[in-house]
Amino acid sequence: RDRATAALRSLNDTLEQRVAARTAELMQAEEKLRQSQKMEAVGQLTGGLAHDFNNLLAGISGALELMNTRIAQGRWNDVDKYIVTAQGAAKRAAALTHRLLAFSRRQTLDPQPTDVNRLMKGMTDLIQRTVGPSIVVETIGTIGLWPTLVDASQLENALLNLCINARDAMPDGGRITIEANNQWIEGDVARMHDMPEGHYLSLCVTDTGTGMTPDVIAKAFDPFFTTKPIGQGTGLGLSMIYGFANQSGGRVRIQSQVGKGTSISLYLPRYDGTATRDESDVHQAPFEFTQSGETILIVDDEPTVRMLLTDALGDLGYTLIEAAD
Repeated sequence: RDRATAALRSLNDTLEQRVAARTAELMQAEEKLRQSQKMEAVGQLTGGLAHDFNNLLAGISGALELMNTRIAQGRWNDVDKYIVTAQGAAKRAAALTHRLLAFSRRQTLDPQPTDVNRLMKGMTDLIQRTVGPSIVVETIGTIGLWPTLVDASQLENALLNLCINARDAMPDGGRITIEANNQWIEGDVARMHDMPEGHYLSLCVTDTGTGMTPDVIAKAFDPFFTTKPIGQGTGLGLSMIYGFANQSGGRVRIQSQVGKGTSISLYLPRYDGTATRDESDVHQAPFEFTQSGETILIVDDEPTVRMLLTDALGDLGYTLIEAAD
């Protein structure tokens, strides 16, 4: 009997180890799938952003060339205008780069109290550049919108993917409306949506596109199901959004009519507290400058940046040491 008990205990321990190992493998696979789907969305961004960067770089280059011409001719009146133009274009290019890097970085899920009004506002420019000029993007926030506890990066990813799907349903252009509201879900509505009764924040993306048939709606959240041509989509977007919503304690629902458009709504539980502030909203302590005459090491692998920093700090009286890495 003791032998049987020991053998049973050993089998149980082995089974627990196998379950734990399998669970870890599944979690790693899910994270890889999530990152793959995010990078697919990043791929959708690059076409529009490349065009914008070309325009911004043309503005910077043109302003610098005109500055050089005016200075050579001794015409100083317009130099300030070209400086401001180049600086403005450079700042817009930097903002685009920052947004793309923040969106595409790899990170684990980190639910935080989130202000969806602020998130929508921050995403609007990126979404408009992605869907193109033939589509009007409208965002409608709500005063007093409840915060929700979600991973803001994943919510941005979900929102962008919903807008990309909406764009693809409107090849001739149209309108995308992104709207956030407070919702009290109860009774028949809660049962219809298979949701616990309670307070929810709803984030809805509505398009004026081709719409979906009931058969397509029934399969829309299935992994790898897509109505797009081969090579234009993996069919993972809506399934990942479905998983994200459920993992966040919410739901995602589709309403659509062929020829009239589609509305996809994320329902996320209300968070009873205040939303986390953006890092950009936090006022940092004033920077303490060192005294002129001190030595500063400048390290940058870009020679142009290193040269500009050296000249700027040299004018302030610092002793400078340069290094490429």
